Amino acid sequence: MKRALAILLVLIAMIPAAFAMGGGESGSAVDENGYKDTITVALGADVTSFDPHIGKETPAVAVTNHIYDTLVEVDPVTNELIPQIAESWEILSDTEYRFHIRQGIKFHNGEDLTAEDVKYSLDRAIASAAVSYVVDFIDEVIIEDDYTVLIKLDAPYAPALRNLSVPFAAIVPMDYTSANEDILRTAPVGSGPYKFVSWSQNDSTTLVANDEYYAGAPQTKNLVFKVVPEAAQRTIALETGEVDIAYDPLIADKQRIAENEDLVLYSAPSLTCYYLSMNMNKAPFDNKLVRQAVSHAIDRQLIVDTLYMGAGQAADDLVAPAVFGYYGCGVDEYDPELSKQLLAEAGYPDGFSCTIWVNNNQERVEVCQVLQAMLSEVGIDCNLEVMEFGTFISRTTSGEHDMAYFGWVTSTMDADYTYYSLEHSTQQGAAGNRTFTNDPEVDRLVEIGRSSTDEAVRLQAYKDLAIYLKDLANNANILYTEIAAGAGANVEGFVLDPIGYHELQNVKVLGKR
Repeated sequence: MKRALAILLVLIAMIPAAFAMGGGESGSAVDENGYKDTITVALGADVTSFDPHIGKETPAVAVTNHIYDTLVEVDPVTNELIPQIAESWEILSDTEYRFHIRQGIKFHNGEDLTAEDVKYSLDRAIASAAVSYVVDFIDEVIIEDDYTVLIKLDAPYAPALRNLSVPFAAIVPMDYTSANEDILRTAPVGSGPYKFVSWSQNDSTTLVANDEYYAGAPQTKNLVFKVVPEAAQRTIALETGEVDIAYDPLIADKQRIAENEDLVLYSAPSLTCYYLSMNMNKAPFDNKLVRQAVSHAIDRQLIVDTLYMGAGQAADDLVAPAVFGYYGCGVDEYDPELSKQLLAEAGYPDGFSCTIWVNNNQERVEVCQVLQAMLSEVGIDCNLEVMEFGTFISRTTSGEHDMAYFGWVTSTMDADYTYYSLEHSTQQGAAGNRTFTNDPEVDRLVEIGRSSTDEAVRLQAYKDLAIYLKDLANNANILYTEIAAGAGANVEGFVLDPIGYHELQNVKVLGKR
């Protein structure tokens, strides 16, 4: 069986691109210093929404992170909190934070950014079913004057500042947005380094430099984000010069990029866990023994070694090892005989049929093909359904799936960000809990972890939670991966963000490689 799966993995990894994207340099002007006026980036999926309080998926944030700003941000190199819209802040107590807003910041439509916009934005994010988990530790936002806000917490919350740096806590213009609450979905206005120009769904998004940006105008006038779902095609487009930067190359293409003297490969351990989510509202996944059987049917190390060529790690927790609160309780053993035994105990001695859903990302589809083969060996007959990313998110939010394959980035590097969203009973659906877990012990441990300011107490809660979830088996954690991007050797100033929210305002591209 393992030999057959290994052969399947190798064959999948060797699948060539169905067709190339055409050759030649992307059409952009060159200035007097020889730099292009446009950076073209290849993304694996389209923006789900340009509203930062809705579109939280990484492909969306890769674009909208350039349109909006937050009170504070995290330096991707030093991992330290630094000012953004707030030029400074004071921690008055465990539950009170005062922020001093930069004066002179303007939104892209010319409106001044003031304390009113900050309060409106945070209140709006708290009310959003999609992103409330990031900011619902806030009890009240009080305007003290035009450029000062006091944020009161409902209880001590250690990662408060980290959460306020997440792009879903973006500050939006109150007057513009309140006049039409849906307007930001397709006509975004922020205060960030780039302004929205146009969007062609499932094709591309174009942004233009905000010359009045508080930190100075971006280095390059235009940003174009092209949607290229097939990872192999993103690499081809990079090689031909059609794009300057390509996110998330295939494992098989990384060496190809690294060995090309005209290209540069950027890679680092990521904060992402990929996992198979089981909908506990649907039989037979409402049975813990079935969920455990699924987990023990998966040979994670074989996936890492063969499909990922060793560039990853078998996962034993929803949070990656670099995240505060990670506890390694051991990867579930690959044991098909135990899986069959568990299925028989659960009342399914002959197995059952179900579906696995995945979005149309080539690498994720390939993993799911292998999961499908592994599960079939224990009698679980899975029909693999591949769908466009926005549809996948919408339908899994509604709970229509049996099992679905996801990736989750712990954007704050704090376990609360993941555990609260993916496991707490109040976060079912859009926020992230797509197993629809509703377990009092899970809720209790999550709440201890998020409410204590004592690191030792928090770490113990997360250890207990990891052990409990291993038994609950609502998600089958598969692997932690590297994050990677390819760029032309003529690209200057690109910094790989381990979260995946790469910022491009300081990037320049020479006209020729």
